[in-house]
Amino acid sequence: MIEDNETPGRTRANLDETDQSEKLCLDQEHFPGKAVQQDYHMPDVITIRVQADSDSFQDVIVKIERPTYQKPFLGGFKNRITGVEFHNAGSQTIPKKPPDKGILVFCRETQTVFEKNKRQQTTNTTSTQMTKTGLYVSNKTDKLISPGKYFTAEEYNKRRLEAVIVLQRYFRRWHATNIVQKLREEKRLRLEWETQDELERKKEKEEKLRREHERRLNPKTKGDFELLYHALELWRQEETEQINRTLTGAERKAALCGLLEQEAQLIASIGRHKLNADEENRQKAILHFLNKCAQPKRWKAYDGKITEMDTQYTLRARELLEIYCSISMSDIPQDERIDVLLTVKCTVKEHECKLTQEIMELIDREIDLMSREVKECNLEGLRKRICTLFLQFIKIPKFNPEVARILKVPPDPLKLYKNVNCCQSCKNYLSSTAFPIPANSRTTGRCRLCCKLDNEARRRETFLKYKLILEKLRKSEADYQDDAKIVFLLQHQDLQYLIEKIWGCQSALSACSDLYDLVMVRWDKQHEWSPWNTILLTKDEADAHLKLCDLQKSLHSSMFKLTHCDYLNDCICIIKQAYY
Repeated sequence: MIEDNETPGRTRANLDETDQSEKLCLDQEHFPGKAVQQDYHMPDVITIRVQADSDSFQDVIVKIERPTYQKPFLGGFKNRITGVEFHNAGSQTIPKKPPDKGILVFCRETQTVFEKNKRQQTTNTTSTQMTKTGLYVSNKTDKLISPGKYFTAEEYNKRRLEAVIVLQRYFRRWHATNIVQKLREEKRLRLEWETQDELERKKEKEEKLRREHERRLNPKTKGDFELLYHALELWRQEETEQINRTLTGAERKAALCGLLEQEAQLIASIGRHKLNADEENRQKAILHFLNKCAQPKRWKAYDGKITEMDTQYTLRARELLEIYCSISMSDIPQDERIDVLLTVKCTVKEHECKLTQEIMELIDREIDLMSREVKECNLEGLRKRICTLFLQFIKIPKFNPEVARILKVPPDPLKLYKNVNCCQSCKNYLSSTAFPIPANSRTTGRCRLCCKLDNEARRRETFLKYKLILEKLRKSEADYQDDAKIVFLLQHQDLQYLIEKIWGCQSALSACSDLYDLVMVRWDKQHEWSPWNTILLTKDEADAHLKLCDLQKSLHSSMFKLTHCDYLNDCICIIKQAYY
């Protein structure tokens, strides 16, 4: 029981399905005027005993509502010692939310003030002073203004229109003058460009003829000798045709025998040139091989600079290269030659094997012969043998480790048995790279060397022009970067068939038959190049063709559509029949 003059001293809280209780005591006797607050956790439901009558009590269950909002502060104070906050007023009821009217009440427009500046002309009170009795005003600065001729609004507008027409006339004259000058300048530049382009083409053609003439006079590569044999075949055919047309009987046979002898002499002359060129090319290939071994390691840094580093293997390869160049030199004094031979001997002496012993024996023999003053012409064979054996010494990875990275023949003999095919002509077992494989072949057939010998002996055709066209085509397809594959499987024999049988060795537009000026490009540049998606054009026509954005639209807007489309359809049918 709690009397009116007493304060709550103890409250019992009963939890549902629990026996835990918390106590909150306010003891005024021990702590007068001071509230002692303990850690207390209010349960969700409490039971309060209320006195119903004088003798009876009633238990009332009270549910505790947790605040779901922040309690508004309506004034109060805080005890600095205990940290307890005391509010002047408070409410346990949830505040009522205002009804939603469907209208945005709080917005930026209603809370923003728009200011507008506007100029105003204020009044200014002035006055004038005139001459009167007792006052004189000077009139020196006064101006006499007389009224002019009056004209109406129509006259005024007419004058303005005439003035505008005059201005337009002068402006149009100035504009036309500028356009004419611009057209003249463009015409002048165009004529200069055409003249320069014609001169460049003429020079390019002359340079091409000069190069061909130089290649025929001093052949060095396989393509040069192909041109020689092709020219020889053309000469033989012309002479044979002339003999058959002018002579008959025994005279014809004698002339053909004389022609055969001349052909044999020319073939022998070409063979001698070929031997000299092979020897020169072999020396160049050896030096290129040794220089490649002696090159330092290179890599590109993030800033684009090239860093080079020499290893012990590259230094060893460079040392052997210098020794080989020294021992290959001719027309050097005898003392220097002996020093070079002794250097070679010291180099190979480090490794004991049959090859090094043979090299040292040959070096001792040459030194002995040189001491006996033997002529140099008699020592050429011995010196070539020393160079050959020393080159063989350089190509052994045990003595020159850097060469193992460049050698085409693998050190392991078991790897040679992989990817090897037999040539049907020479019966030699060669790697797959030594066989030309056309697009429609099912077997390896003959090797490249046998095909080359057969061409030189019988047909004597030149594939240089087709190789150039194929090289340009592969380069252009690589620039598209769309993973094209067919063009890289194509051989020059396949391209020769396309150009000769399908396109007739001439441009589809201008009928130009100069193969040096013809290129193959995509018909539709959106798709990969293929024999049924190509066209043969000149270089200028190919540039103009590749600039077309919409091919079908361009075809519909030109008279070229019917004839060229029909021609292309016929070409596609012929190609499919040939390939499939």
